[in-house]
Amino acid sequence: MNWLINTLGSSVGKKLMMSITGFVFILFLIGHLIGNLTIYVGPDAFNAYAGHLQSLKPALRLMESGLIFFAIVHIFTGLILFYQNFKARPNRYEVNKQAGGRTLGSATMPYTGLIILAFVIFHLFDFTFVDKTGRTVYDIVAASFSNPVYVFLYIASVFIVGIHVSHGFWSAFQTIGINHPKYMPTIQTAGLLFSLIVAIGFGFIPLFISLIS
Repeated sequence: MNWLINTLGSSVGKKLMMSITGFVFILFLIGHLIGNLTIYVGPDAFNAYAGHLQSLKPALRLMESGLIFFAIVHIFTGLILFYQNFKARPNRYEVNKQAGGRTLGSATMPYTGLIILAFVIFHLFDFTFVDKTGRTVYDIVAASFSNPVYVFLYIASVFIVGIHVSHGFWSAFQTIGINHPKYMPTIQTAGLLFSLIVAIGFGFIPLFISLIS
């Protein structure tokens, strides 16, 4: 753990850790969305996908443990950076001006991050840790999305994820040194498109389930 403590001790190290863990969660979002798209094929396909994941228990548990570790590092590091930026508030305007201004994603990163954390915890207890006796995964999902309030909260939450990702995507590339004027506009556009795919891709699922139920 000494390497982690030493890394987190520097500003560059903190931003690098945010970048690395950010890339991990981008990959997770891609994989999770692709898997969830099987729900459009039908209940059997979605249950088969969920069953296949459960059949990979050793690898699945390792992946879950890794995600938890990266989440802790990401959240802890993000909070430290937020506190340090807050302390340096008198200098923030000049920094932002030099950086070309702020976007909705960059201005709300710590707040959207905390909302996402709350959403993930709720999501896990609603879908993962729930009693599955006598019910399939599809049954659990359909039951949750039969509640209009839950559908609204879910869609709002995934759009907040999209806002968070819209800044985190290109910021992660910038942190690792890919900040050339020739490439950054393309990366920023790719980040915006990816954030829209995430928001719409996850957000349309509860609407689809509620329509066919």
